[in-house]
Amino acid sequence: MPVILAALLLAYFTATSLHSVPQNFKSILSDSQHVQILDRNGEPLNRTYQNSWNVHDRVALHQVPEFLRHAFVLSEDKRFYQHAGPDWLARSSAVVANLKAMRSVRGASTITEQAVRMIHPRPRTVWSRWIEGFEAGMLEQHFSKDEILEFYLNQVPYAANRRGVVQAARYYFNRDLDTLSRKEMLALAVLVRAPGRLDLWRDTHRIEAGITRLASRLVQEELISAKESKNLLAQAFELQAPRLEVNATEFIRHVKRHPLLESAGWPYVRTTLDATLQQRIQTMLDNRLNHLAAKRVNNGAVLAVDHSSGEILAWVVAGKGAADTPGRFIDAVTAPRQPGSALKPMLYSLALEKGWSAATVIDDSPLSESVGHGLHSYNNYSRSFYGPVTLRQALGNSLNIPALKTLQYVGAKEYLGYLGKLGFEGLYRHPDYYGDGIALGNGEVTLYELVRAFTAIANLGVLRPLEVFADGLNTQLPRRVLSGEVASLLGHILSDPKARQLEFGENSILNFPVQTAVKTGTSSDYRDSWAVGFNYRYTVGVWMGNLDQRPMEGVSGSVGPALLLRSVFSELTRYQQTKPLPIHRGLVRQDICTEKSEPQTTGGQCKTYTEWFVPGTEPEVGNQVAETKLPIRLRRPTNGLHMAYDPRLPGEGQAFEFFIQGVSSDATVEWNINGEEIITRGGEYLWPLQKGEHSVKARVWREGELLAEIPKTAFLVK
Repeated sequence: MPVILAALLLAYFTATSLHSVPQNFKSILSDSQHVQILDRNGEPLNRTYQNSWNVHDRVALHQVPEFLRHAFVLSEDKRFYQHAGPDWLARSSAVVANLKAMRSVRGASTITEQAVRMIHPRPRTVWSRWIEGFEAGMLEQHFSKDEILEFYLNQVPYAANRRGVVQAARYYFNRDLDTLSRKEMLALAVLVRAPGRLDLWRDTHRIEAGITRLASRLVQEELISAKESKNLLAQAFELQAPRLEVNATEFIRHVKRHPLLESAGWPYVRTTLDATLQQRIQTMLDNRLNHLAAKRVNNGAVLAVDHSSGEILAWVVAGKGAADTPGRFIDAVTAPRQPGSALKPMLYSLALEKGWSAATVIDDSPLSESVGHGLHSYNNYSRSFYGPVTLRQALGNSLNIPALKTLQYVGAKEYLGYLGKLGFEGLYRHPDYYGDGIALGNGEVTLYELVRAFTAIANLGVLRPLEVFADGLNTQLPRRVLSGEVASLLGHILSDPKARQLEFGENSILNFPVQTAVKTGTSSDYRDSWAVGFNYRYTVGVWMGNLDQRPMEGVSGSVGPALLLRSVFSELTRYQQTKPLPIHRGLVRQDICTEKSEPQTTGGQCKTYTEWFVPGTEPEVGNQVAETKLPIRLRRPTNGLHMAYDPRLPGEGQAFEFFIQGVSSDATVEWNINGEEIITRGGEYLWPLQKGEHSVKARVWREGELLAEIPKTAFLVK
């Protein structure tokens, strides 16, 4: 009776302890949370070993070398194809051996039982072994031997969180299974016996001993000859650390933060990145930085986009090789930096939208503006001034004075709002925070934002979200941010070699073989240098600098990034049939006569050049250039300006020029200076400097019409 009761209790507790077996192995693997990121062609960009299961590096059983399969079966479960789950004969032998030794010297877990242990982990106890035997029998009722062996070989644990023979082969030898030697295959079979203690990278002595014993058994089973065993054991291991063919760490980080990642697929996410292109651009960027190392350039980044689809093709960050490189863990593609002149196309695009044309003339002459209580004198990069220039020349040569006057025309508040519309999310402060310097790129933007904005110009005014998923999951719709005519005109200006001759010369590095709209930029003190451009299909941005804010040694956008930009475009179009940039069919073509030209013939006609216009912005008279119309505003003095009287100079030799912009030479200005009225023609007046507190206000008249009234402005002469 007690024996029957004990048997019933044993049966009861056994039945209640059993777990159901899965209906299929795929349902188990779906518990893994980490996906693998692939490039557009299916090449892996990352490897993750934090999953509960190996879902990324699996192979079918027929893809596992036959010798490796035989080695595992012989090593782990000789009677695998004879038993029905548990091997009770092997268990009995193990019990006898362990009792004789008075310690555990043998295990008897079959491959099926080890698979059960992976599916239902339990503490390593006698009771667990008992339950696992029954569950192994249940597993073999649902799955064939080959299915169980395939699952086992793909999920068996190794050191360093690796699972399965594929991951192990890559971890130790950086090779695929079919390239392994027989000794390396035997090592994989031996290492699974104690993955927590056995690791080829730490200790080969015990593993060599295990391989020797396993090779001897293979000889006994006539799977290899004694000579083959001897030759096999004489071989030395050639360990090789695993590495990915392409470095896309920052891009992967961006993908994993994407809100649509969970909808992108499992266990693989195929992205738009081109791994081959990524690797080639990485090499080009690293080489360029090495060449510029003497000029204190440590960091760089490249973002390449197919603007026809919005797909990101390359996201390259350099400067991470040396441990002492500052900011080497920062993603330079998304790090805010000052763009300098690289942002000027956005400023001029707004001016074109508001009615200016490429032929609008802007005076490039010395200019001083208020900064705090003082005045700051602005210069062009070359320190030269060119007098009246067209908007085409101003943008093509990246002149600073015309850019400041363009900002005065469009208004700083409206310009910042326009930049927000173009996707520059970091430029959210009040216009006073940036001052006039926003026209010269003193606000911080990212390479990602800059490239995205340039794609809008390349797409004839349509801004589309940059795509990272190959299946196009973006829910944001493209939107128009500027007219197609203005966008096309900008592309024509930025790709015009003649437009940039004043500052860059006739044979500029920016004159690409394939028509490409290019803009460079350099921030103050050479802390950042940029080159951004687009052709018929691709938009690329390059940034170089130092992420710790240290200045470079004279590396401007045309010196540093431009050469690399040229190389990247050459790589992108290497095997393609190229074409020029499109000209919007709405643009109007017209010959323009410049005021500086001399008559060509006795007819008195001046030299002309051909210009493109947005309809309605063409000059009314064919032989005249358009004139800029700036809002009437007192530029000097500014409210709160402090000036110093120099006692070493004669009083009559010290004067300060009052200046009102937007006033024509035939207009009348009524100045009221400290209550005294003075009338002048035009907007300039040379005021004799006097110590003390002063104030000025003015009214502007033309042909009896009051054009503007300038409010009172206070200033101080010390």
